[in-house]
Amino acid sequence: MRLVLGSASPRRKALLSELGFEFRVLTADADESFDPALSPEELVLSICRKKIAAIWPQINEDEKLICADTVVYLNGEILGKPTNKAAAIEMLQKLSGQTHEVYTGVVIRDTSGEHQLVDCTTVRFQELKLEDIIHYIEEHQAMDKAGAYGIQDWIGHIGIVEIRGSYTNVMGLPTQRLYPFLKTLS
Repeated sequence: MRLVLGSASPRRKALLSELGFEFRVLTADADESFDPALSPEELVLSICRKKIAAIWPQINEDEKLICADTVVYLNGEILGKPTNKAAAIEMLQKLSGQTHEVYTGVVIRDTSGEHQLVDCTTVRFQELKLEDIIHYIEEHQAMDKAGAYGIQDWIGHIGIVEIRGSYTNVMGLPTQRLYPFLKTLS
C-alpha cells in the first residue's frame, strides 16, 4: 500500500511512522475556516476534505491520501489553533480546571473513493497557574496545536489529571483506530 500523509504536523508524521507504514508527506495551504454551526465531528471532517482537495491533484493513481484535523471542544466552543500568544493564553485559561473533548477526523482518499473516521477523547486539566501558562507558551510550541496545548508537552505533564479515550487522538492521529482501518483498505 502506498500512502501519502497530507500534513505538516511532526506529531502525525511520527505516529504514522511508528505504526510501521511507509509514506511520503505532501502539504498544501487549505482554507481551515469553518461554519460555527457545524458539530465538532462535521467540522473536522470538512477541514480534512479541504486538505484532501488541495493535495489530491499531486497524488498518483496507486496512492492513498490521508488527511487529519483536530479541534478542542469546550462547553460548546471550538478551540482551534491560536492565532497569537494572547489567544493561546486565553485558550489555556479557559481549559484550566475544566473537562473538554478532543476530536480528530481522518479522511483517506484513493481511486475507490473516500473513507472517514472521527475519534473523541475526553481530557481534564487541573487548575493552571497563569505563570505556568505563560511559561508554556513562551518556551514550547503552543501555536501549532488545537487548544494551544500538546498532551505530550510540558503543559500536559503538569496539567492533565484525567484522560478518557485515545492519547494519540489528542496528539492528532487516533492510531488505535487508524491502524486496523488502513489494514482493511489495503
